[in-house]
Amino acid sequence: MDPQTQSSSVSTCHTISPDGLNYKKCKLLKEENRLLDSVLLKEENPFDFFRVFFESIIAGAMAGVVVEAALYPIDTVKTRLQAARGGGKVVLKGLYSGLGGNLAGVLPASAIFLGVYEPAKQKLLKALPENLSAFAHLTAGALGGAASSLVRVPTEVVKQRMQTGQFASAPAAVRLIVAKEGFRGLYAGYGSFLLRDLPFDAIQFCIYEQLRIGYKLAAQRDLNDPENAIIGAVAGAITGTVTNPLDVIKTRLMVQGSSKQYKGILDCVRTIMREEGTHAFLKGIGPRVLWIGIGGSIFFGVLEKTKQMLAKKRPENHNSFYLKQE
Repeated sequence: MDPQTQSSSVSTCHTISPDGLNYKKCKLLKEENRLLDSVLLKEENPFDFFRVFFESIIAGAMAGVVVEAALYPIDTVKTRLQAARGGGKVVLKGLYSGLGGNLAGVLPASAIFLGVYEPAKQKLLKALPENLSAFAHLTAGALGGAASSLVRVPTEVVKQRMQTGQFASAPAAVRLIVAKEGFRGLYAGYGSFLLRDLPFDAIQFCIYEQLRIGYKLAAQRDLNDPENAIIGAVAGAITGTVTNPLDVIKTRLMVQGSSKQYKGILDCVRTIMREEGTHAFLKGIGPRVLWIGIGGSIFFGVLEKTKQMLAKKRPENHNSFYLKQE
């Protein structure tokens, strides 16, 4: 709507009697004009940050829980393959072992990640030139990963030790880990987790966002649900392949417990190469790429759908819809 049309509509409002339906229409029209002015002039509403944060934590929690519950058995097989030393056998029983406790950690971790990622991404995209959008996505992904790691690492430690049959329940796992290894035991492999997950989060979200931008430009329209899911699957599969060696290191450090087979990241790398060869860093790559590829499809599909649903519930959208109906 151009300024002249806006001015005309507002002046017309002053001539309408405050009685009846026309007055309600007029109030809604004024509100819509105010919102349009805000967008056109790029005014930043101080409540936008809280809205973005609130919508992001809901969408992140929803997407994280759905994908974790759906693909947990594949993750269990991947973990057992990576944890097996030499020619150790992989047991295929109890593939849902630890799911309940893991979901209790995945929900807040996913919420924290998106709650940091989305506002950071929007701030960076506004501050940086358009040709540096990839850097904004990389940085926002790394920031989200770092913030959520405080919850994700203990969750991952408990989950993987249950997946490898060390504990029967999440509460028992937490209690015994703290008793034997101290509170630090819940953060076993924290450095290797960051070494894997910060690049993983940054790369996956950057690939996803850049593919969406390119697809939108080519199609000259918004993406539909299947397209978001396919792009999410491609981003997940590429990232899962690239970061698999880091995942093997992280898994070995997290499941070793109090035995301390490895003294740290570098010792873990040297020991694996000496005892098993470099091919050991590709252990579990099949289930991992399958898991993360399908997981990326589900996660980003649910994420975008939830964001769309939340956006429709915003007050300005209700006003616009009501005005059109009138």
